Amino acid sequence: MQYTELILTVPASALDAAAEIALMAAPGGMYIEDYRNLVEDTQKIAHSDLIDAALLAQDRTTGRIHLYLPPQDPPAEAAAFLAERLAALGVRCGVETLVCRSEDWEHNWKAYFHPLPVGKRLLIQPAWEAPDPAASPDRVKLLLEPGAAFGSGSHATTRLCLEALEEALEQFPTRSAAVAPQAAGVLDIGCGSGILAVAALLLGAVRAVGVDIDPLAVASARENGERNGFRWPVLHILEGSLAAQVDGQFDVIVSNIVADAIIALAPEAGRCLAPGGVWVSSGIVDVREADVLEALQKSGWQVVGRREEGGWVCLTAQG
Repeated sequence: MQYTELILTVPASALDAAAEIALMAAPGGMYIEDYRNLVEDTQKIAHSDLIDAALLAQDRTTGRIHLYLPPQDPPAEAAAFLAERLAALGVRCGVETLVCRSEDWEHNWKAYFHPLPVGKRLLIQPAWEAPDPAASPDRVKLLLEPGAAFGSGSHATTRLCLEALEEALEQFPTRSAAVAPQAAGVLDIGCGSGILAVAALLLGAVRAVGVDIDPLAVASARENGERNGFRWPVLHILEGSLAAQVDGQFDVIVSNIVADAIIALAPEAGRCLAPGGVWVSSGIVDVREADVLEALQKSGWQVVGRREEGGWVCLTAQG
């Protein structure tokens, strides 16, 4: 199996934060080049002052993170996701791709993306394949082409979020736009490919609003909405931040992002939630769960649901 290598170059002071985000896109593993404490660590471990001249010449103000992606994970998607999330934290990042030309991946990765059942009712269907009527006839088909945006359904964080979203929507079976026109819907913060917003509509939501800081993600989400028969005003995709772009309240908020972004959203997200609604947050590395729980508690949230898979955690909370 041929892997693709992504190399992220970031300021050395941001290596720890960048590594946590990089974990989300590194199913094939990763390693970090960090030369900040080269001399001290060599003396401590090897008890020697002899260090290769090439190592001593390395830039200690920057660090590099090497990620390895299997064929089913297109590097364009991973690179876009990483650049977007790091930019949201104010981290400058350079991205380099090795082993395979990106233009080859634009088509070759599709051979590894197959229909994927998620939860009780959904089937993620590659948009370039004709759906098989005999395959999962009882499931709702979501036609998807992620392109350069994050969210194909193959990552554990997205699957956990979809499952929790489906469960959350079951709590509002009688809610309608006529009863609560400003609340009957789903808000997707950091919508990426739009997979969560589109899934919400297929699962019965009256409307869905997605917001993302990445213009490529916004375009991808709108295209995937149209593939499934949804466009404005039922599906509204906005470019920008939550604070600057979103008005009104929603039955369900979903955010498949990272722990630090969820912590930052905790004091603010409640203004977008209708009474009795829930906030589903995913993309939390298990070692950061305690930090997220502390932030939620401080902002008045009560966790009412939890899912975990492969070191990733998804929480459902009420305000």
